[in-house]
Amino acid sequence: MQRSLISLAVMALLGFSAGSPTLVAAAPAAKSAQATTQLPRTAVPTHYAVSLTPDAANSSFSASVTIALEIKQATSSLTLNAADLKFSAAAISAGPGKATQAASKIEVDADKQTATFQFAEQLKPGSYQLKLDYTGVIGTQASGLFSLDYDNGGAKKRALYTQFENSDARRMIPSWDEPFYKATFALEATIPAGQMAVSNMPVASTTKLADGRELVRFATSPKMSTYLLFFGLGEFERATAVQDGVELGVVTQKGALGQAQFALDSSRDVLKEYNDYFGVKYPLPKLDNIAAPGQSQFFSAMENWGAIFTFEYSILLDPRVATQSNKEISFLVAAHEMAHQWFGDLVTMAWWDDLWLNEGFASWMESRTTTRLHPEWKWELRAVGTREGAMERDALATTHPIVQRIATVEQASQAFDSITYSKGESVIRMLESYVGEDAWRAGVRSYIAKHAYGNTVSDDLWREVEKAAHKPVTAIAHDFTLQPGVPLIRVSDAVCKNGKTTIQLTQGEFSKDQENKKPLSWRVPVIAQTVGGATVRAVVSGGKASMTLPGCGAVLVNAGQSGYYRTLYTPKSFAALAGSFATMPTIDQLGLLSDSWSLGMAGLMPASSFMDLANNAPVDAAPQVWQKIAGVLAGLHDSYEGKPEQRAALDRFTRARLAPVFARVGWTAGKDEAAPVANLRETLIRALGEVGDEAVIAEARRRYAASATDKTAMPAALRRPILGVIASNADVATWEQLHAAAKAEQSSMIKSELYGLLGAAEDKALAQRALDLALTDEPGVTTAPALIGRVSGSHPDLAFDFAVANHEKVDKIVDIASRSRYFPGLGGRSADPAMIGKLQAYARQYLPADAQGDTKTAIASIEYRIKVRSKRLPEIDAWLKQHAG
Repeated sequence: MQRSLISLAVMALLGFSAGSPTLVAAAPAAKSAQATTQLPRTAVPTHYAVSLTPDAANSSFSASVTIALEIKQATSSLTLNAADLKFSAAAISAGPGKATQAASKIEVDADKQTATFQFAEQLKPGSYQLKLDYTGVIGTQASGLFSLDYDNGGAKKRALYTQFENSDARRMIPSWDEPFYKATFALEATIPAGQMAVSNMPVASTTKLADGRELVRFATSPKMSTYLLFFGLGEFERATAVQDGVELGVVTQKGALGQAQFALDSSRDVLKEYNDYFGVKYPLPKLDNIAAPGQSQFFSAMENWGAIFTFEYSILLDPRVATQSNKEISFLVAAHEMAHQWFGDLVTMAWWDDLWLNEGFASWMESRTTTRLHPEWKWELRAVGTREGAMERDALATTHPIVQRIATVEQASQAFDSITYSKGESVIRMLESYVGEDAWRAGVRSYIAKHAYGNTVSDDLWREVEKAAHKPVTAIAHDFTLQPGVPLIRVSDAVCKNGKTTIQLTQGEFSKDQENKKPLSWRVPVIAQTVGGATVRAVVSGGKASMTLPGCGAVLVNAGQSGYYRTLYTPKSFAALAGSFATMPTIDQLGLLSDSWSLGMAGLMPASSFMDLANNAPVDAAPQVWQKIAGVLAGLHDSYEGKPEQRAALDRFTRARLAPVFARVGWTAGKDEAAPVANLRETLIRALGEVGDEAVIAEARRRYAASATDKTAMPAALRRPILGVIASNADVATWEQLHAAAKAEQSSMIKSELYGLLGAAEDKALAQRALDLALTDEPGVTTAPALIGRVSGSHPDLAFDFAVANHEKVDKIVDIASRSRYFPGLGGRSADPAMIGKLQAYARQYLPADAQGDTKTAIASIEYRIKVRSKRLPEIDAWLKQHAG
């Protein structure tokens, strides 16, 4: 490992030139007719030569760009995307040495985010170079070119980064800022001496200028979409390693490089795995992961080709605070963003309709890779939780298909949701199980090789998988990606005869808020077995199927939990499964818990069914099972807001169930403790603290007080859960103590975390103090919106009302891409009917019609929460009286 910029030797080894566009064999791009565009189709860019001079101190930049382009049909104007840019000159020529024609008029449309350049003489079809000189703004939120201020060793520092997805490259470069318009990029930047500049490609040359600054030129990139371009500048350090001829790097603020070793080691392992899986080697000479202070309400990491951007909290491991779950997150983020280097960067969706091709696949790949490279984490069991996250959203009337029609920038921003990510991942998992791992990988390899450096739509992937699998993948894939919703498989009572069990399956649709909805039709791959018996596969088509299973006994449908559907058993069949719960594989225990909870809350089976399973779960059940039970019971605790007597009864039951499990786990990790046990300890401390377990709260307070003089009292593995308990149960003195710690903290990452804790107080007066603090300069512009969001966890109405009352101030500190979802997200946690009207009023006043999707979903969630409180909680109350006293 060496702390240096990538050597040109590595770059030359892989055939990249420092001075001219890279020559690569590219597959033909998808036909233009397949790609949506908001720009005239008169011209296509092929290369951008960008010269950038940032002025970080004054939050501005000057720049010029020369764009090589092909004009396809005669025109007297060119329209590009541009936002918050001011143009001083524009001219076009047919190439070097050819006559130059200055633009006769420049028209900027701020609403459409375009700039149109008019020319007196018509431009005939052919090759041209368009040169533009302009200035722009360096923002404070993660959109376009932006700055992040942070403390480093007691000194105030400022670093610059870019975030261009989905449509913000236009804030730094006037461009055809749409994924279909791929081009090569040659970037140079004039920077202060002593700072490090980072981009997608290695530094090709550095020239010292007469005024003391430096001109840094980067090698030319391969052909790629504008949203993948990256530039970073600051007082950085870089650690490197080489894997398969590629130089891997992690870039951090000075002094934090030691926290990046796990991320660097993980990158080596993941790159080796992906080079093998995809069958196409990573094509760039280097791959950096740039860790930045602060946070965003929109994203935690971004897959810029060769220069992944990640916020520090998602990738660095500070030994003072890092837990097992932080280690897992660091690996997951690296695996996700590195998967994008193929799915998204090398092969890119033609338009945002198919965003899931990027995000769903990267999410699936991260899970698959984590399971393979860290089997000790038992990550395969997380598949059920991923599916549940998708179904919670997908079962509401406001859901949308995985492949959805995107017409505007606002709609593209809202497409980054659990349907795109988690449902996309879950459907891929189901389809891979249906065709088999080998056939699936063969299809993926063919897809990547065929469309490298090009653009695709979903059917391009299905076509290659179907060829490899010789199964009707496309029809099933269309059912699950082109229409919304969650299939419901109803299972009849089993009939056992001659050692075989026969069941009848009927397909409906699971909905949380449309009780009489006519179900859509899916072709559903199903795996079933009698518990402990061999599995049998079938496809439910036309709404019905019959299956014969070897053996007799309790019948389990969706065995292995690869299917994206809910399973509803008859009371008799469910009772048989509940009786076999302890002998079922852990993943199927999680599936049964999840289905029983969601179906019970929707009124399709007794709401108490989950409580029966939780009550009878053995104390030595897998850690993941107890994490699921603890999570549901803690969420149920929140549902009892305003019902103190009923909440107290639930909390007594929760403590009675979880305390014996925590007694087995203990406060201190055992020798060679399994990773899932460490995660369970965190979960149990938080859950028991939330439901008022006096012993846990007292011990958390004791350890917190002792930590002032005894660093072993609150080790890294316990620090976050202990502080969570302390913060949520804080009185005025404790809150002020946490506040003082936040102000004094030197680490930017830990400082941000401590400020967030100030918003966790259950005490309403302290929550208000946190809100007031958020609008001061003290927490920092990226921490402030997170602090308000933290308050909304316990006080959604208070947080929403505060944010709307201070809309102008709050709007300025929220990412541009997050604004249409941030405010609804605050109020969406409410169970007060009045919040529905507030959200509707907010949307009418502040959001265009095409940006109200998240508001509608927040309203649907509130309506469902109200229904649960009125119709389902009484069933839970009755069960608690009978079973918990």
